[in-house]
Amino acid sequence: MVLTGAEIVIRCLQEEKVEHVFGYPGGAVLFIYDALFQQDQVRHVLVRHEQAAVHAADGYARSTQKVGVALVTSGPGATNAVTGIATAFCDSIPMVIVSGQVPTAAIGQDAFQEVDTVGITRPCVKHNFLVKDVRDIAATMKKAFYLARTGRPGPVLVDIPKDVSMHKCEFEYPQDIAMRSYNPVVKGHQGQIRKAVQLLLEAKRPMIYTGGGVILSDAAEKLTRLTRLLGYPITNTLMGLGGYPASDRQYLGMPGMHGTFEANMAMHYSDVLLAVGARFDDRVIGNPAHFAEEPRKIIHVDIDPSSISKRVKVDVPIVGDVKEVLDEMIRQLESGEARPNPEALAAWWKQIEEWRSRNCMVFRNSDDIIKPQFVIQKLWEVTGGEAIVTSDVGQHQMWAAQYYGFDKPRRWLNSGGLGTMGVGLPYAMGAKLANPELPVACVTGEGSIQMNIQELSTCRQFRLPVKVCLLNNGYLGMVRQWQELFHGGRYSESYMDSLPDFAALARAYGHVGIRVDKPADVEGALREAFGTHKDELVFLDFQVDPTENVYPMVQGGKGLTEMILSAEDL
Repeated sequence: MVLTGAEIVIRCLQEEKVEHVFGYPGGAVLFIYDALFQQDQVRHVLVRHEQAAVHAADGYARSTQKVGVALVTSGPGATNAVTGIATAFCDSIPMVIVSGQVPTAAIGQDAFQEVDTVGITRPCVKHNFLVKDVRDIAATMKKAFYLARTGRPGPVLVDIPKDVSMHKCEFEYPQDIAMRSYNPVVKGHQGQIRKAVQLLLEAKRPMIYTGGGVILSDAAEKLTRLTRLLGYPITNTLMGLGGYPASDRQYLGMPGMHGTFEANMAMHYSDVLLAVGARFDDRVIGNPAHFAEEPRKIIHVDIDPSSISKRVKVDVPIVGDVKEVLDEMIRQLESGEARPNPEALAAWWKQIEEWRSRNCMVFRNSDDIIKPQFVIQKLWEVTGGEAIVTSDVGQHQMWAAQYYGFDKPRRWLNSGGLGTMGVGLPYAMGAKLANPELPVACVTGEGSIQMNIQELSTCRQFRLPVKVCLLNNGYLGMVRQWQELFHGGRYSESYMDSLPDFAALARAYGHVGIRVDKPADVEGALREAFGTHKDELVFLDFQVDPTENVYPMVQGGKGLTEMILSAEDL
């Protein structure tokens, strides 16, 4: 079968069972768009900015076990996509980005809309390719999908010059792919797993600390089984929320900078710490030197060997797929006779309950002004905890993580590693297309939402009934909080002056816009959005307390035991 390079690209997407591609056309990819037009298996979603295309593909991947796909043109199309690519790279999200390039003869000639896309993206992709021969397209696309989804997942970019998309050759999609330099370890070392299980059973103050790797590996069920089998306390990081049910008594809440008192204390004072698919991020453990002051044995399970002992020295490293390793741990525990020390475990839980009794997540509600925490609590209540919740970055992100109890994986989508403002609405678009049967809510701030607010147009065109919950405090909230606490209250450029009427703006795009000013109206507005208007996009502009700060918190450079639990601690 003789096809053009553009037709081969589309056939490769079909072979990979790709259902949605998020993109924006331009000169260098017009032949690929023409090939898209002539088929109906792969649906194209026209965004209004290339950054949103990559974010939407990212949200699609985060909410499923599928590889997200984006298509952009050369030059500014590719550079606009870089922030989305870097966001996915930091959070290990499987994606394939196809970018157009100027014709091969023009590369390096400062041609119109030419940039070195491979060079620009090299630091923020798992791998990238420049395809110079049409005969290499099929094998390259196969490699791209294989690299994106295996091992530690990540974004892979395929750059295709315009003339290569025009040339023709015989098409045959490879059934298998072998890459001599890339062979990720899946099975954990048996001896190391035995050593880990023995350490866990001997522990007097055990703690299980899990991250986004549990979600990416689809290992939530195995993690839950292991945790309940042991009876140990557990914490999920910001990226790992939903990996273990938040409603379960063994769950201590999120750790780290804005985590719970009990989670941080248990992390710090544990004598055996099992880290699963987590990377000891600075926002989780604070100051590594402070964290190392308390002696403990650390078991670290991760698919990526470069993540082990990167920030914190570990005692039992286990390289392998999280799901496979947890399954083997469960098998060894169930086949053996040894069990955890009941007396020591009871004493440890007694200490944890004392920490938990501090009730660090309590906030002062109000009958006069809407508290942002209250909005998230009501969102959880109205959706029954079943929604996919996306967020942008800032105070609203932390409140969503703290007060929406995630019991299932892939229900919480946010930019953890890069902290990218503007992801919330595109994430919601991708998640809704991938999961049309689930309610999808985007929790955002008035700063973040304006970075990709043009995607309200995409939502209108493709009838995506997401619910936007804007916690509008008139500030870049997290910036304002740090300026208040650590910069003498000098609010340099953090006040959002001249804000639009968001409800009216949503209506101008053809959606439902609702402004909510009173606490008594919060629940009713949410029920109207998810009930009466369940098949429409609803933009809820909640006017929340502009002085509210996110607590608890650990100041940058401090340790987990140096928490500020409330304003009274300052």
